[in-house]
Amino acid sequence: MVRALLSVFDKTGIVDLAVQLHKLDIDLVSSGGTAREIAAADIPVTDVADLTGYPAILGHRVVTLHPHIHGGILADRRDPSHLTDLENHQIDLIDIVVGNLYPFASDPSIDMIDIGGPTLLRAAAKNYEYVTVIVDTNDYDEVLSELVMAGTTSLGLRRRLARKAFAHTAAYDAQIVNWIDSEHGAYADTLPTSMHFSLERAQDLKYGENPHQQGARYRVSGTPTWWDDVEQLSGSEVGYLNLFDADAAWHLVHDFDRRPACAIIKHANPSGVAVADNLATAYSQALACDEMSAFGGIVALNRPIDEATAAAIEAGPQADLIIAPGYDDGVVERLKARRANTRILLAPKPESQPLAIRQLSAGFLVQTEASVAPNRDGWSVVTSRQPSATELDDAEFAWRVCARVSSNAIVLAKDGVAWGIGAGQQNRVQSAAIAAGKADRRAADGACASDAFYPFPDGVEAAADAGVAVVIQPGGSVNDQAVIEAADARGIAMVFTGERQFKH
Repeated sequence: MVRALLSVFDKTGIVDLAVQLHKLDIDLVSSGGTAREIAAADIPVTDVADLTGYPAILGHRVVTLHPHIHGGILADRRDPSHLTDLENHQIDLIDIVVGNLYPFASDPSIDMIDIGGPTLLRAAAKNYEYVTVIVDTNDYDEVLSELVMAGTTSLGLRRRLARKAFAHTAAYDAQIVNWIDSEHGAYADTLPTSMHFSLERAQDLKYGENPHQQGARYRVSGTPTWWDDVEQLSGSEVGYLNLFDADAAWHLVHDFDRRPACAIIKHANPSGVAVADNLATAYSQALACDEMSAFGGIVALNRPIDEATAAAIEAGPQADLIIAPGYDDGVVERLKARRANTRILLAPKPESQPLAIRQLSAGFLVQTEASVAPNRDGWSVVTSRQPSATELDDAEFAWRVCARVSSNAIVLAKDGVAWGIGAGQQNRVQSAAIAAGKADRRAADGACASDAFYPFPDGVEAAADAGVAVVIQPGGSVNDQAVIEAADARGIAMVFTGERQFKH
């Protein structure tokens, strides 16, 4: 006699499965709500309590934890001593285990910590040579198909399902550990002593960084992200770099939610950023920062795209991807007609994460997430000249953009436009020269932001040569006094933030 134990939280398709198993003369065992649903469909089912001789106790915390259940699952059917134990204790074999766990991530609490469920699944998965374990409702049909065709399941299928079961319980345990950490403030003062993440593939990608590499987007198992709610409205299949750059663009443009904003990203760095009174102007000014680099870039806008903005985008260079929170009627069709291959994404507001994790060849680097929100209360003016209110606004804008630029980073900005961005150079003077060249005096009387301190006066001299009125930087160099004196000599104001914002 073939016997199946069914004990699921997610009861999607469980009655249909029970019906088909019954038609195959498979004996059904179940408990609780699963048993009630099966019985209500007039399918014969044996209650677990009838096998164990014990009713469910402790508010259903103890149901299946019994030798009559786990002995039937775990027995090695080639071992005579196991078979003798079963006979002596009148334990029947269990050939199929169907189960899934409480959705802990959706409602974390002590009561949602499943004990019997993981134990059942791990026992069945351990003994996959003989036992079929199913944790995913999508696998019901394949198991039934093999049972109908062969009267049993293949070893290959059982092994694959066992792997899925262990992944299911591993993800579940990781969710519990992370909840305990978050509940007790593990990230408040120190990093956790261990980290536990189970990742599930959420999206296949066209390819990785290069066409010869495979690529996919993963997420923490059972934990949807804002990326899962992104809808692609047009364009070719997205690849690894499309998502990597779009993620950078989307976070940057949402640093300026108070006004319509546009960020154009190339290789994870902004080529242009602007805020304005309307979206079309924001796009046009962001494009004007560096129109050459914008070709093939990512365009992110923090307001729904209207006709005027769509017209400006049409007139601009080819964008690889456009991401926005909405599109006015007819806008998507208009953009598709002009740029058939451009990927058009509809996206919700991005989420922040408490920890930033980066792969290292022999492990991972972990740090608390950096905040890009400026804290003016912590700023100090260190020069004789005091910046005006307008200059401070320019400094704040430049500082926000600078936080999203790869180090060494220099940003020249005025009136809500990042006219010059120097990124990723080995020395700060070269970044300043690149930023000044792109700005071409358009940031005159504006602000210069540096993501780290100036070690020598030459960086401040370069900013002054670009015509800015105020420099904002962390401070903290042994040569701060010489740098301050250089600013005073050139008649520009300087603000120390007291906080560095490297981004590598």
